[in-house]
Amino acid sequence: MDTLQHLVLGFGVALSPTNLLIAAMGCFIGTIVGLLPGLGPINGVAILMPLAFAMKLPPETSLILLAAVYIGCEYGGRISSILLNVPGDAGAIMTALDGYPMARKGLGGVALSISAWSSFVGSLVATIGIVLMAPLLASWALSFGPAEYFALMCFAFACIAGLMGDAPVKAGLAALIGLSMSCVGLDSNSGVYRFTGGDIHLSDGIQFVVVVIGVFSISELLLMLQQHHSNAGMVTQTGRMLFNWLELKATWWGTLRSSVVGFAVGVLPGAGATIASAMTYSMEKSLTDTEGTFGQGDIRGVAAPEAANNSAATGSFVPMLTLGVPGSGTTAVMVGALSLYNITPGPALFTQQPDLVWGLIASLFLANVILLVLNIPLVGVFTKVLSVPNWLLVPGIVAVSSVGVYAVHATTFDLVLMTVLGFAAYLLRKQGIPMAPLILGFVLGDMMEQNLRRALSISNGDAGILVGSPISVGLWVAAALMLVVPLGLRLLAGRRGTGVAAV
Repeated sequence: MDTLQHLVLGFGVALSPTNLLIAAMGCFIGTIVGLLPGLGPINGVAILMPLAFAMKLPPETSLILLAAVYIGCEYGGRISSILLNVPGDAGAIMTALDGYPMARKGLGGVALSISAWSSFVGSLVATIGIVLMAPLLASWALSFGPAEYFALMCFAFACIAGLMGDAPVKAGLAALIGLSMSCVGLDSNSGVYRFTGGDIHLSDGIQFVVVVIGVFSISELLLMLQQHHSNAGMVTQTGRMLFNWLELKATWWGTLRSSVVGFAVGVLPGAGATIASAMTYSMEKSLTDTEGTFGQGDIRGVAAPEAANNSAATGSFVPMLTLGVPGSGTTAVMVGALSLYNITPGPALFTQQPDLVWGLIASLFLANVILLVLNIPLVGVFTKVLSVPNWLLVPGIVAVSSVGVYAVHATTFDLVLMTVLGFAAYLLRKQGIPMAPLILGFVLGDMMEQNLRRALSISNGDAGILVGSPISVGLWVAAALMLVVPLGLRLLAGRRGTGVAAV
């Protein structure tokens, strides 16, 4: 009953005309920022945070604005991912695996609409989870130490190997390339420069924006130009903009499963939407892909990671509000926004400022409704990108991508590195090596290394700590199953095929 009363209080705060208008503005801004390659939710929230403080908005209004921008960016990241094969952020990488092939088949509008619906369901499930289980989940998240996080990262990499059912070796090679790239730069523990070649521009490592735009955007443009030259494989537009009942039915249970898994992963500080979307895509592929259509434009491969992506993003509010520990990079920026108002997030926040906490939670419900209402009618507008001629589209993508990369350090070196990575990715893709595992390896590599070092420091170098808890053992077993079971199924299928052929 207390929870219901608090939620009513929160809706009273969120439904005030000012906060409702702010939430709508945040949703729109977030969608636009999310669809621009390389920006993502962290940049969107970081840009608006000082603006909200300078406007002297009340703390609950500022938090509602930043939360709406955050959720809006998660919605918007799918647009360029599906239409251009250029993920707006790391969490949208998995969406491109089937979203872009759908666009190539003329189903870009269907992919966008089902992703909007799945994003809505994922965020809604996560918001309900916050209301019902925040304290319990916060205590569960505390049981994850460095060893458990390292096991979780290894499980995510095991999932990567299952993403490309017919090419696990190539997927593993791509993940290793990404891991290698994550090691470039200054070692935070020893202060030693690693793999920089003596170039000062690499002392801070290779930036995510440079990698994702080079590997996806530039290589995709090269493929686009090649296909245009050969008059093959061009993305086409279709008259149908919305998913139908059969498509909704086919994705419904996968969307719910992915929402729950995404929320559970999002609650873990630092895990994030990238791991959640990779895990759920692999899960749905193993559970439902009996026809072998994942990666070729299967609508279930769009719905699952989108639900998990948004559910994890919403779930990251749990550790921030209950423990004062940011659940993601974006919520870390939001903790900084609270510090501007001399507010410290944590358990006491629920009793000391319930209007702020429950106003934020209620605004998440409203923001998701606003985003669904905003995004579904705009599907037709978004798909107009497909009708833009290549002579205008290619320079436009290059210009937007270059601005996003140049804004990181304001150096031409990043532009050159983006181009080099783009050509290298183009050559790798021509050999059938997937790029999604490479990006995931790059994103997770630093977290994996840091958690391994922390775990070994705690145990004075004893590797037994990595299997010293039931959680870590369970994750290691799950990782082994992810590697062994798909291989066994492929071998079994091959034997059956051989037997049939012999007959």
